[in-house]
Amino acid sequence: MASLLLLPLLLLLPLLLLPLRLWSQLRWLAADLAFTMRALRCKRALRARALAAAAADPGGPEGGCSLAWRLAQLARQRPAHTFLIHGAQRFSYAEAERQSNRAARAFLRARGWDGGLGGGGGTGGAGEGERAALCARDQAAGSGAARAVRERDGAAPLAPGATVALLLPACPEFLWLWFGLAKAGLRTAFVPTALRRGPLQHCLRSCGARALVLAPEFLESLEPDLPALRAMGLHLWAVGSDTRPAGISDFLAEASAEVDGPVPGYLSAPQNMTDTCLYIFTSGTTGLPKAARISHLKVLQCQGFYQLCGAHQEDVIYLALPLYHMSGSLLGIVGCLGIGATVVLKSKFSAGQFWEDCQQHKNKAERGHKVRLVVGSGLRPDTWERFVRRFGPLQVLETYGLTEGNVATFNYTGQQGAVGRASWLYKHVFPFSLIRYDVTTGEPIRDTQGHCVATSPGEPGLLVAPVSQQSPFLGYAGGPELARGKLLRHVFRPGDVFFNTGDLLVCDNQGFLRFHDRTGDTFRWKGENVATTEVAKALEALDFLQEVNVYGVTVPGHEGRAGMAALALRPPYSLDLAQLYAHVSENLPPYARPRFLRLQESLPTTETFKQQKVRMAEEGFDPRALPDPLYILDQAGGAYLPLTPARYSALLAGDLRI
Repeated sequence: MASLLLLPLLLLLPLLLLPLRLWSQLRWLAADLAFTMRALRCKRALRARALAAAAADPGGPEGGCSLAWRLAQLARQRPAHTFLIHGAQRFSYAEAERQSNRAARAFLRARGWDGGLGGGGGTGGAGEGERAALCARDQAAGSGAARAVRERDGAAPLAPGATVALLLPACPEFLWLWFGLAKAGLRTAFVPTALRRGPLQHCLRSCGARALVLAPEFLESLEPDLPALRAMGLHLWAVGSDTRPAGISDFLAEASAEVDGPVPGYLSAPQNMTDTCLYIFTSGTTGLPKAARISHLKVLQCQGFYQLCGAHQEDVIYLALPLYHMSGSLLGIVGCLGIGATVVLKSKFSAGQFWEDCQQHKNKAERGHKVRLVVGSGLRPDTWERFVRRFGPLQVLETYGLTEGNVATFNYTGQQGAVGRASWLYKHVFPFSLIRYDVTTGEPIRDTQGHCVATSPGEPGLLVAPVSQQSPFLGYAGGPELARGKLLRHVFRPGDVFFNTGDLLVCDNQGFLRFHDRTGDTFRWKGENVATTEVAKALEALDFLQEVNVYGVTVPGHEGRAGMAALALRPPYSLDLAQLYAHVSENLPPYARPRFLRLQESLPTTETFKQQKVRMAEEGFDPRALPDPLYILDQAGGAYLPLTPARYSALLAGDLRI
């Protein structure tokens, strides 16, 4: 009997001898295993879908690119299920398929293609050779139609694989045109709707756009751009406008004249899954936007996003992000297609209308709602805590990813403030590493062998991910110089290649990942590195502050950059400079304390809610040039003082210590 009691103790002895750090990792083993199994199932399902499409009839709708065959699948499997809700409009999966087929046929007319536009139909059989033969046959047959296009409106026909740019708000037409372009074998470029003049023309040139489809509400603001756009040789369409300038066609009228039958899949089937099918522009916060190349593989992988998040096909997804960004289009829309769910599409987010919208779509307001999952990225820990406390128990799932990147993380445990976990199981499925980085040189730190050095727990590191056939980096449209610095070579062994995210993350002792800062945002002052997110986090703990944006500004006569914090007050509070100084003195080391404060009614952000740091840093801290109240930290006096022109002059003269 005693030996039986001793046996479990002997079996547990190795576990009892484990280091404390490993015990903390084992605490989350069940969650790590569950997510890893979900990720593996998701990968298998997506691979099976891709193989089925490759073996499908090339003349049928389910033999094309992943976007085309997935929509065709859903239209066949659950035709009546609601796919899209936009205001009072509702569209089923079958209706989405028909609308996109009409759009595809209108684009095919512009391509000069006439291979069976009167209706769909299969050809029997499959195979890459047959697909190539069918394409060659239809290109030859389309030469007559191409001449007809030129004679009709003087515009050159779109070549197979040409790029068509969309300048549209979040609306159903955006989706029908995007899906239609994919089915027609054309590339799509999502142009940010705020761009005009030089930046707009730059974007269109950089992706090689041959056509532009724009919303009628943009016609007036685009009028000064039209001569330049015509000079670029672009085919110009508007979406449903009765009054249009000369040379702009009504795309909806052209599409409505087409039949809604499926188009052959071989028109859109890629020769290689890493071929570019889409361009999404970076935010351009440090220069003009760059057109990130999105592959067919990435579109396929994004079909698994909501499955990885734990969403189901009976869920309703509320989407209020711009569709010209990856988070709105690839994650929001393509992810919804992946599980066959319903998406409520909002042209613009409204905090005051959100719960009313939820109630309209079978949820009750605030505490009585049925919202169970909130998915996104960049949520501040204090906002996370207040949101859950106010709106009740729901799961907040933070994620991390980049439009052009090859790595993503998921905080599947709900650990507050984390963007993911670095368990060995997760890194086996989605490999990545954190390496030491020198913010002064802007380069990774390497050892005597020339290899990068992995960080220790709690140490900020540069997030990098190995480039492989399954996790490629395609770069940007344009010259190779645009991708300079995005690839690191000889990271851990000779010849390896890693993608450089440009983000600094921290992995703690339990394996949780937390965002630290952008490499370009961290600045150096008094010989120390200052992470803007860490300073902002400290300031956000003050009750009277609603928003905080921290960045570095150059000061004549001083090395590095001095910290400046733009602040927005939380109504009905007022600014308490004495409390603020006491708080930063207690919670931040001397080098990290903001030297300047800028009080604003609201802080400027991009349309995806990223804070604008570069422009504000360039504006500096000159009280004679800025309209906002400004304050300066007087080290000698131990207080924040109003930054008057006299104090500004004293600072430049070296008479005021900061």
